[in-house]
Amino acid sequence: MKKIEILGTGCAKCQRLEKNAKKAVDELGMDAEIEEVQDLEEISARGVMSTPGIAIDGETKATGKVLNPDQIKKLLKE
Repeated sequence: MKKIEILGTGCAKCQRLEKNAKKAVDELGMDAEIEEVQDLEEISARGVMSTPGIAIDGETKATGKVLNPDQIKKLLKE
């Protein structure tokens, strides 16, 4: 099972990214745990200086932008 983390403060962009991640997982028909990480110290420790960020299985994949479901699906297939 994949673990997807949305790194951000819960802002509108973070919420959109989480929604897009859920859609990507549903479209792929895969099992994934989606979790919000809102602790600013943890977020910055992962090298995220601009939110939202997305991490898959502990590896930060993108920061500072809202990826669409197709972009997230591509990351999940890597």
